[in-house]
Amino acid sequence: MYTAPIADMRFVLNDLGMLGQVQALPGGEDASSDLVDAVLEEAGKLARDVLAPTNWDGDREGAKLENGVVRTPKGFRDAYKAYVEGGWNAVPFQPEHGGQGLPWTVASAVQEMWQSANMAWALCPLLNQGAVEALQAHGSPEQQSVYLPKMISGEWSGTMNLTEPQAGSDLSQVKTRAAREGDHYRIRGQKIYITYGEHDMAENIVHLVLARCEDAPAGVKGISLFIVPKFLPDETGAPGARNDLRCVSLEHKLGINGSPTCVMAYGDDEGAIGYLVGEENRGLEYMFTMMNNARLNVGLQGLAISERAYQQARSYALDRRQGRGPDGTPNAPIVSHADVRRMLMTMRSTVEAMRALVLDAMVMLDVAHRHPEEGYRAFAKRRVDLLTPVVKGWCTDMGVELSSIGLQVHGGMGFIEETGAAQHYRDSRILPIYEGTNGIQANDLVGRKLIRDGGEGVSEYVDELHALINQLNERGGDDMAVIRRQFANAVDALDNATGYILDHAADDPDKAHGAAAYYLRLFGIVAGGGMMVRAAIAAEDKVLRADDGETGIDRDFYAAKLATARFYAENVLPQAAGLSVPIMQGGATLRAIPDEAL
Repeated sequence: MYTAPIADMRFVLNDLGMLGQVQALPGGEDASSDLVDAVLEEAGKLARDVLAPTNWDGDREGAKLENGVVRTPKGFRDAYKAYVEGGWNAVPFQPEHGGQGLPWTVASAVQEMWQSANMAWALCPLLNQGAVEALQAHGSPEQQSVYLPKMISGEWSGTMNLTEPQAGSDLSQVKTRAAREGDHYRIRGQKIYITYGEHDMAENIVHLVLARCEDAPAGVKGISLFIVPKFLPDETGAPGARNDLRCVSLEHKLGINGSPTCVMAYGDDEGAIGYLVGEENRGLEYMFTMMNNARLNVGLQGLAISERAYQQARSYALDRRQGRGPDGTPNAPIVSHADVRRMLMTMRSTVEAMRALVLDAMVMLDVAHRHPEEGYRAFAKRRVDLLTPVVKGWCTDMGVELSSIGLQVHGGMGFIEETGAAQHYRDSRILPIYEGTNGIQANDLVGRKLIRDGGEGVSEYVDELHALINQLNERGGDDMAVIRRQFANAVDALDNATGYILDHAADDPDKAHGAAAYYLRLFGIVAGGGMMVRAAIAAEDKVLRADDGETGIDRDFYAAKLATARFYAENVLPQAAGLSVPIMQGGATLRAIPDEAL
């Protein structure tokens, strides 16, 4: 059973002021509070009543390849039909191509619901969303007019085709070929790990494929991007002749079994027809538009699977009775036991930190797209670039860890598939791997976003964290004193680690790369802490107003938010200081390890 955490989403959007920031942007005024409330309510119903019931059966049944046709599990097609008919795919996209033009901040809250309800199913619209972004940014007007209306409506879906057997994270090894032929190209090659590369939910599939032209230079500078549709659009724009591409096989996976992960063959016969996006040899640059969108949304998946695992663990802990409670009550609900409460609060507090961090990044994405002043757009883009590896890396690592804690709450029953707890753990495990492993995200954070930037973007962020400490200085009470002390220590750890890397690792790849994974986790914990400080301040204000007699405030809700923020401060933030030790020693230690010891 899944229930969308709409109250928690409203808290972040409204009480933390994120929706107000977006409403102040050009076009953002259309996202009125009433409209956003209605969107969240209706999305929650679709997630709960239509998508979530297909999650368990989809995992058991899995996608199947039969006579060249991929069949998704029972219920997936009907769910997708309801999703498209409801106009949900169009929420964040440009109105000129049929989109609703709502902010990414709102769309991401909705996307969390889809991913929590059934992540295997929701991968299809997630990848399509990235493909739309790439074509909006780099497609020609003709390509946009042919493909975007159908992709935005969801009638057609989109994929990204990067990986080949010899070219995983290193795309310089891509061998798929593209031969010029009039106004199109003939594509020949094989791609692997293509999510929803073939399926039965949409009437056409638009593949964005990386390939090399005949005279292209070696390496990543010789990669081009092509639109390769399953069915070639006819003169009316409808699906026409079948293109020369097919799904050769489906991967057998640890999790997300309802999602078809395809091995795709292009051009086994006459060659698949493809249409160049933009200019030759700039394909990886264009594809990064899609990849960066996907990385933020994969981070959101880490949040979503954690929320789903938390809801199930909490429900089980409330129902399961075992042992004596702290007050001596026999056969007490296990939620009364201290260690179970610790696990549940670790899950809940981290989920709430992740949600606020993801939506904060999406606010910056909206500012980067919509703000009328170039300076603000540049600042927001720099912030999105900084937070992308953090959101992707930290939130997906937490997805694995929190779903594992959720399984632990179930005890032995968590290890039994019939409870469903193990599925969340299995499904989560892909998240730190795809769309750039978390090791790649960590290297990106340290190498590009810190060292190459000279620390400018990180310095701006840390300055904002110090401003939060100053706000805490002005507040009394034990809760705020505890939160301030732990948060200040964590910010110091991040600040010191940042300075060390800039001073000692900029010219030493071993030190930089050895520190990167620890630095990303440190950054995520502290960034999440900043979000929880904002939550604590907002929640305490509401509690105080309720205590002063103001009506219409759910005091218990806000008191719980304050308690959750304090738990994060006391139990999660102290990890930050410990992470600074391997950051300052990791590179040297790694160099000292002989190969024989590995």
